Amino acid sequence: MAKTAPKDDSALTESEEVFEKAAEVFRVMSAPMRLRIISALCNAEKNVGELLAEIDTTQPNMSQHLNTLYQAGVVGKRRDGVQIYYRIINERVVTLCRAVCVQIASESD
Repeated sequence: MAKTAPKDDSALTESEEVFEKAAEVFRVMSAPMRLRIISALCNAEKNVGELLAEIDTTQPNMSQHLNTLYQAGVVGKRRDGVQIYYRIINERVVTLCRAVCVQIASESD
């Protein structure tokens, strides 16, 4: 009986890692509120007050979503006095968001 070639476990592991990372990106982007925040931060950094002026939600809800984006490495933050300013630090997420949104918008035309 012929033996089959052993599986390349390192390739499988790398592939699985890619899928896990992709799933995490999609999980972070799965909330419409987080997509709104990403869109609002595309052109400039903003503090929570500025984001709340653009996005209709409560301050605790905004802070929760910003924390999720921060923990996922999508946004960075800096303190200026009492204000905390948020900015995009993962441009790949922005590119992916734009591509999906443009595709959906073009399909609904």
